[in-house]
Amino acid sequence: MSKTWFITGASSGLGLEMTEQLLARGDKVVGTARRLDTLGDLKRRYGDHLTLAALDLTDIASVRAAVDDAFGRLGRIDVVVQNAGYGLVGAGEEVSDAEIDRQLATNLVGSLQLIRAVLPHLRRQGGGRILQVTSEGGQVAYPNFSVYHASKWGVEGFIEAVAQEVAPFGIDFIIAEPGATATGFGANLVHAKPMAVYDDTPAGEIRRAITSGSFVLKGDAKRTAAAMIAAADETAPPLRLVLGSTAYTSISQALARRLAALEAQRAVAFSADRD
Repeated sequence: MSKTWFITGASSGLGLEMTEQLLARGDKVVGTARRLDTLGDLKRRYGDHLTLAALDLTDIASVRAAVDDAFGRLGRIDVVVQNAGYGLVGAGEEVSDAEIDRQLATNLVGSLQLIRAVLPHLRRQGGGRILQVTSEGGQVAYPNFSVYHASKWGVEGFIEAVAQEVAPFGIDFIIAEPGATATGFGANLVHAKPMAVYDDTPAGEIRRAITSGSFVLKGDAKRTAAAMIAAADETAPPLRLVLGSTAYTSISQALARRLAALEAQRAVAFSADRD
C-alpha cells in the first residue's frame, strides 16, 4: 500500500535519495527545500506524485505554512522526514555568535518547530510517524564540531520527551543516526575562522583531516536512504536507528565508556540521597 511522505531538504543528500526511491516505488512525496530548481526533473518525471514546497527552517512562519498547506492539499501524510540541516566546523571558541545562532536556528530550533507544526495534523488524522535525521553526532562528540553536536544532542533530547507525550495519539518517532556518508554534506560545511592556538590540538587535527580530504566516508547514501525507508515501513521500528559501521562502532564505544564511568560513581551517587 502506497504512502505519502513529507521530506525536508529533499533537493540534496539523503533527502533527495529518499525522495527518488519513494517516487520510484509509487509513493507520493511532498518535497521541501529552500531552492526547488534541482527537483524540476523529478517533478516532470513523476507529476502529481511529487508536490514541491519552499521551506526555510529558520523561518518558522514558512515552516508552519508549508506544513499546513501540505496536509490541506493531500489530506493525510503518513511519514514526516526532517532531514534538512548542515554542519558548522570549528572549536567552541572559534565560532562566531552569528554562526552559533544560525546553526542552532536551523538544526535545533528548526527541527523542533517542524515537529511542533506537524503534531496537530498527525493527532487529527489518528497518528503518524516522524523520522528525524540527526547523525552519530547525536550520541557521540568530536572536537571541532561542538555547536553542531549541541544541535543534534538537543534534538534527540526533545524527541525522547515528545515521543512519550504523543504516543497515546498513535504518533511515533525514528531518530536516524547515520555515520559519515558520501553525500553533499561535507561540501556544505560552514567553517569558522580558525585560531592558530588550536592548530596542535584535537580540533586542529580534525580540521586538517576535513580540508585534506582524508576524513573517511564509509556510508553509502543509497543504502542509508533505503534503510531509513525500510525502518519507516516497519510496524514497530526502533526509536534510534544507527546506520553505518562507523556510527555503530563510535556509538557503541561511547556508550560503553559512559556506562563504565557511571558504574564507578554508584557509591557517590547513592550517597547524595536523603536518609
